[in-house]
Parts: sequence; structure tokens; C-alpha cells
Amino acid sequence: MRISPLPLALLLLATLPVAAQSQTPAPLVNPTGQAPAEQAAAKQSAPQAGGALNPNSSVDDVLDALDARGRNLREFVADVSLTESDEATGFDSVRTGHVWYQKLKDDDRIRVTFDQKLEGRFAKDDKVEYLLSRGWLWDRNYARSVEVKRQVLKPGEKVNLLKLGEGPFPLPIGQSKEEVHKEFDVAKAEPGADAPKGTVHVTLKPREGTRLATKFKVIEVWVDPKTNMPVRIEALDANETTRRTTDMTNIKVNPQPPLGDRDFALPQIDENKWEKHTEPYED
Repeated sequence: MRISPLPLALLLLATLPVAAQSQTPAPLVNPTGQAPAEQAAAKQSAPQAGGALNPNSSVDDVLDALDARGRNLREFVADVSLTESDEATGFDSVRTGHVWYQKLKDDDRIRVTFDQKLEGRFAKDDKVEYLLSRGWLWDRNYARSVEVKRQVLKPGEKVNLLKLGEGPFPLPIGQSKEEVHKEFDVAKAEPGADAPKGTVHVTLKPREGTRLATKFKVIEVWVDPKTNMPVRIEALDANETTRRTTDMTNIKVNPQPPLGDRDFALPQIDENKWEKHTEPYED
């Protein structure tokens, strides 16, 4: 399988001012997005000893909560910012946008749109967009009018976009703590002064010899106890040259009404003005 990290290390996106865009989902009465039956199931699967996450929760409490979150997560939408930091120069660039994710019976799909980019003190419109669905990745750069469509899975092959190492961004959601401990040394850490309010912070260092050790030096996750969703993910690459920090806000889990095909439909483009490339699957 050839799912490499997307060009911006985490597919996370922003609403588009086009007719294809769906209406913004209504605010959820239930912030976890669970129906009553799902809430009962989540209580049964959640860690019994620690209960709801809090600053004193253990590492395994956090991993159990993330595992339970993944088992009843059908879809989510969120605003997102992605900060890429050069460790040598300290130079930061920040993209802001929106993400749509949906788990289907035979496919996981995710769409990300970034509309703006901030470099130093200067902000500019700089739209890039990604859609990963049914084994194909669409990569659009609107400033250059270039679209590349890559087949990243073998025909018929499936991927769990939320599984560590399989999707375009590293999240320990819907995986047992035993799986996570097998791949990582996991530890609690202080949230930090600039952390999202009320979050619980864990660090995951890939174990030597694992596949993820070739990609990451460390992955840090800040979890919101109200939703058991990661709201900040910070990843330092294996060479310790680039740090990528993704912040998600206004997260809606299992929104109502549910997401549909038009939420994952890229806007129409002028075929005569765009350069388009298609790259079939290669091992």
C-alpha cells in the first residue's frame, strides 16, 4: 500500500465559497455526537476505573478513551490550522481551513481545503485542496491551476484513515492500547501554557525498528475530555527538521444532518485553464 503523508502532513480543510459546498451543520445538542444507544455502548467500552478524562487520568485511560471514540466515530467536521515550523530557522507558515471526514461501509474518505496562508506577518489567499476517496488522492493548487490525481491504493484495497501509519495524519483513534503500546513508548505530559484549554496531553515516541520510527521522532496529542477527540496533534519528523502542529476547533462529531456526497465534491474548474495529471498506482 502506498499512502504517503499528504504534502501538508495532515489533510485538514476549510469551507469553500462554491455551490457544491454543503450547508454548515447545525450545532450539536450532544457535543459527542452520540445517540442514546451509542452513549450506552460508549460507557460500556470506556475505561471503568478512571471514568471521564481529567488531568489525573493515566496513559491507559487516555488510550482507552481514544479507542472508544474511534469505535463510534462515523464522521466529523472541523475548522483547522496547520503550522509548519522549520526547526533550524524557526520560520513558521500557517494554513487555515476546514476538514470533512466520513467512514463508509466500503470506504473512508476525507476532504481538506486550506484557504489562507500566513508567513511571518503576512497573510494571503492561497487555496489548496485535497480529497482522498476510494483509493485516489486529488491534490489541487488553485494559484497554479494544477490538479494531480494519484491512485494511492491498489484497486479494491481499503485503508483505515484514522489508524496510525495508514492515514494521512497520525491519530491513535479506534485502536486498542495494546496496539499503541506495541508501536510507541507513551507518556503523560503537562499540557503547556499555550495548550487548548482543559486538554490532556500524551506523547508517543515510535519504538526503534518500527515503520513509524522512519517517519516520526515523536507525536504529541492533546485530547479534549468533553469529546475524547484530539484537538491538537504535533509531529516532529524523524530527521528533526520539521515540526507540524495541527489544531482543530469547532469540531462536530457525527453531525446532524449527516455528511453526504456533496460535502466531498470538489468544485468545478475550467478544464481549458487548468493543467491536470493522472498518476496510476505504482508499487
